[in-house]
Amino acid sequence: MRNVIQATLVSEKISSNSKEAFELFEAQRFGEKTGEKIFYTLQETLYLVHAKKMEVLDSKDKQIVERELLKKFEKLDKKFKVKYFAFKDLRDKGYVVKTALKFGAEFRVYEPGKNIGEEHAKWILFPVSENQQLTWQDFSAKNRIAHSTKKNLLIGIVDEENQVSYYEVNWLNIK
Repeated sequence: MRNVIQATLVSEKISSNSKEAFELFEAQRFGEKTGEKIFYTLQETLYLVHAKKMEVLDSKDKQIVERELLKKFEKLDKKFKVKYFAFKDLRDKGYVVKTALKFGAEFRVYEPGKNIGEEHAKWILFPVSENQQLTWQDFSAKNRIAHSTKKNLLIGIVDEENQVSYYEVNWLNIK
């Protein structure tokens, strides 16, 4: 038996109650624990499937292959790929990336080694495509969200090769 998380996709929700899901949550903070299940974001799911740490089953217990998951996720979220490549890049570098929808952002980013739940994220991340227009009003709104949540703004620009460049914005109080 492999140590692969068996997860289920029901409408837009991916979850698992397997021992492996809880172990990975404790070790690397993948997913969100709610009651007796771990729920995964679309980005976490594809990341774990790609890493061969998760298999996703449909409601009939049929495995959904990675290519099909990608298609489903792109239908659910037009910006899925841009978000995914920023998520993947940071996770590959050891950062913990969690949703930040309640803050009005895409992701919260924790530095490696931080205790999630006990320590705060350093950044609010907004992944954007290099082809996406960002107005000063958009930029200002994103900066206000970061400032109001006491985090630094991190803009992740995903290029055509799916490489990500990051720009950090800090507030400077000049007296």
